[in-house]
Amino acid sequence: MICIVLALTSAPYRGYHWLGTSQSKINQKPQYIILLGGGGMPSQSNLMRSWYTAVAVKSFPEAKVVIAMPGELEDSMSTPQKMKAELEVRAIAEDQILFEARGTNTSSQALNCAGIISYQTPILLITSLEHMRRAVFCFRKVGYEKVNALPAFENVAEADFAFNDDELGGNTIFIPDVGQNINVRYKLWNHLKYEILFVREMFALSYYKLRGWI
Repeated sequence: MICIVLALTSAPYRGYHWLGTSQSKINQKPQYIILLGGGGMPSQSNLMRSWYTAVAVKSFPEAKVVIAMPGELEDSMSTPQKMKAELEVRAIAEDQILFEARGTNTSSQALNCAGIISYQTPILLITSLEHMRRAVFCFRKVGYEKVNALPAFENVAEADFAFNDDELGGNTIFIPDVGQNINVRYKLWNHLKYEILFVREMFALSYYKLRGWI
C-alpha cells in the first residue's frame, strides 16, 4: 500500500531522474564514447543505448566507440557483435568501433577500459538512467579524470491517449471510466517500476561503496 500511495506522487520519477542526471554532464569533447551494455540484443536497454550512441557520434564524429559488453567476439551472433551491427546500421563506421568484451560488471568494465583508453583521455559514458550514477563513480574510481555522461532517456509520446470509455461499447455494468485518467492507466504503473529500479540501484550503490569500487 505504501508503494502504491507513493506511486501516486512524483517522488518515484524524481528519484529515477536523479540517478540519471546527478552526475550527467558533458564538459569536454570526448575522444572515446563508451557504450555500456545492458541486456541481450535486441533488448530495450541495448537498443536505447545504441540509439543515444549514434546521436553522440553525430555530435562528436571523430570519437571512437567502445562497446563494453561481455561475449565471444568470434561469434557473429554474440551480443557485442549484434550491438556493433546495430551501430553500423546507424551509420557508425566499422573501423570506429572497439570492444571491451571481458568485464561482467560496471567496475570490471571500467578497469578493463584502462587497457584501451588512458586515464587522461576525455570519455563519454552512455547507459540507462538508473545505472548512470554508478557508472560515472566507477570510472572515476579507477582513475579516469574527464568522465562525461549521456543518459539514455526514454521520450514521452506527444499524442493524447485519452478516450471515451462508453464510445467503445462493451459491457454496460457500472465500473469507473479510465479513458480520461492517464495517471491510473500509465503513470501509476510507471512509477511502481521506477520505485523498483530506484531501490535496486540504491542497494547496488551501497554494495559498490562498501566494496570500495566507487
